Formats: sequence, structure tokens, C-alpha cells
Amino acid sequence: MNTDTINDATSDTAEDHVATDAAVEAAGAETVVAAAPAAAPAEHLRLDQASIDHFGARFHAIAAEVRKDILSPEGAEDFVGELLTALFAKGHVLLESRPGLGKTTLVRSLGAALGLQFGRVQFTPDLMPADITGTTILRTDERGGLYPEFQSGPIFANILLADEINRASPKTQAALLEAMAERQMTVAGVTYKPGQNYDAGNDVASPMTGTDASGLFHVLATQNPIEQEGTYPLPEAQLDRFFFKLVIPSPDDALLSGIVTHTTGVQREVLDTAQHVDGLTFEELQYLQSLPLLVETPESALQFAVELCQTLNPVSGRPSALNAANEYVMYGPSPRGAQALILAAKVRALVAGMPNINADLIAQVAGPALRHRVILNHRAAIDGMDSDRLIADAVSHLGR
Repeated sequence: MNTDTINDATSDTAEDHVATDAAVEAAGAETVVAAAPAAAPAEHLRLDQASIDHFGARFHAIAAEVRKDILSPEGAEDFVGELLTALFAKGHVLLESRPGLGKTTLVRSLGAALGLQFGRVQFTPDLMPADITGTTILRTDERGGLYPEFQSGPIFANILLADEINRASPKTQAALLEAMAERQMTVAGVTYKPGQNYDAGNDVASPMTGTDASGLFHVLATQNPIEQEGTYPLPEAQLDRFFFKLVIPSPDDALLSGIVTHTTGVQREVLDTAQHVDGLTFEELQYLQSLPLLVETPESALQFAVELCQTLNPVSGRPSALNAANEYVMYGPSPRGAQALILAAKVRALVAGMPNINADLIAQVAGPALRHRVILNHRAAIDGMDSDRLIADAVSHLGR
């Protein structure tokens, strides 16, 4: 099987989860193509044990399909589980790893398991915004007249792999920003939904689902931590748009042995590769993404999330109770960091069969939710401090 290794396996604000119509109204005089996605049926918007169990079963079924192609470490480094956590929280993900660890296979397998359209953009220094979003060209009709036709770019997919995003210029990186934040983009004064396929002559994003899947759009961007010469680091404002930052570790001996065995043997049967989860439709995915919002947030859990973010965010006149944060942090998490903590913990609660979150679940997701939102100063680099270690110190400082 031709898999890219297999260690291969944005955060959206609360407004992204509750107000798709707001983006349409904000467009003003612009023409808006494609209606906002329909909300889950009102009768489904309840949380009982049956719906919790159904969520957990679907989560594990999707993960099992992805793991047919991806060998993911267990425990805290299970990036397949972390990726699905972000997806069910409607978030975008930044993947960081060395070359050859299967990021592309991970994303493609996820698209196959969900039965959704997969797109890929290989970012290079000469890539232009129109290469991503598409452009309007003039066509000649049968009478010799000219008419405009929109040619959509690769961003018109449900799962978009933005490969090596830090190799593109800031102008091109910014082309993703509107789509990530608002799940829409404007080309020549017309606003489009990236989850729809406008080349197909209809509003169906994926022939496999047979439905309008414009509400499901996730950017999974990768960056290479080596060979930084000639790259353009993502600005803090764009990093903050990613719900999670996942760091795919190098495999240990046992995992590397499994990867080599998995990819260099006899061609596997088709059923041994990631397949569309039986019966999973876009409507069900939309319903599953609505369930985390119904999970209860006790005051103690909310207070822990707030204290964790504030501990990592010392500002003038309000020093942190953690000395290392005062010493090394230049900028701390924005409000999106606290939102990501709560939403990710809600997904984890459903997977664990629980109707509410707690501080322990928040502590489990603190690394991927905050590591890209804690910007350290030059002294931290000199002293060997990184954001993961600082987050762990803050969690420990708060008694977790």
C-alpha cells in the first residue's frame, strides 16, 4: 500500500458555532452564493445517555477506520484522537512534524472515513491567493458573447490539507484567513462557501453524501520544523485561528517497526484501508458536531480554564502567580484559547460517556489547545524553555 509513513497518523470562536447567518449579513452588498448550512433538527438538540453513547460509538468507529492507514501512539500522543476532537469541535488544526511522518495520509484517510471531499494545496513561495481560492474567467457563449464563469480552487473541499503552509508568502497565507474564520471567501465581489463544489453545477459538496455539505469545512495545515530558511512563519493572529496545534512525534522502535511492516509488505485488501464509515452522512456529522455544545460546564471547570489561561498570560499590572510565566511569556492565550479548552473538553467528555466536563479533561487538552497561543520571548529560547513545558508547569501549579 502506498501510504506516507504512518506515524501519520484556528481556532474558531464561539460565534462560528452559533451564528452562520451572521457572516451572510456582514457581507452587505456582496452577492452571497449558497445558503448557510441547515442547523440540526430541533428535536435532536438534546443530550441524553443514548446520544452520548451514540457519539462515543461514532467517534471510535471513525478513529478505527483512520487507524487502518495510520499508526498513532497511544495515550497523550494519540494524534488521531486529538484530530477527531478538533473536528467534532468544528476547529481547524495545525500539524507539525518532520517530513515522512504521514501527515498527508492522515488527512486523506480522515476524509475517506467521513465520506467527504478532500483537497490539497502544496504551499510554495510563488503560490498566489487565486491558486487557492479560484478565479473568475470569461467564457464565450454559442452566440459569441462573453459571460463570467467561476473556476473554483482547491479550497472548495470539506477537508483541506494546506501542506507546508509556512513556505507561502504572507499574502497567500492570508487568503485562508477569511475562509478559516468565517467559512466563506470573497472572489471578485462574490462570497462563496468553501464546502461546496461550484464546478459541478449544483451546491452538492460531496457526491458520496448527496447533500449540501457547505457547513463542514476544516483546514488541516502542516508545517515543517526544519529547513526554516526561506519560510514565512505564521503570524500570531493566524496561529490563533487554529483550534489545535498537534506535534506528531518521531516513532519509537516498536512503532517504527510497525510502520515499516505496514507499508512494505504485500498489497493489502481494499477493506484493510480506511473506508467510509457505514451509514455516516453529512446530516449525522452535523448532528454530532452539535452535541458538544450541550455538554454542561460546571463553574469549577470554567474557573480552572480561566485560571489556566490567565496564569499563562501575565500583563502589566497583573503578574502571573507562576514565576516562569512572568519570566518567559511575551504574549499569552487569547479568549479563543479558553474557548478551545472548554469545547475540546466537551468532546472528550462525550467520548468518555459523561454529560459534563471537569478540570481533569481540560488539563488533558491544554497542550494542543494552548501551545501555539503561548508566545515566548528570546530568553526562553536561551534557557531551553518551550510552551509545552510551561503549560505543563501551569497545570501542575493549579493542582492538576
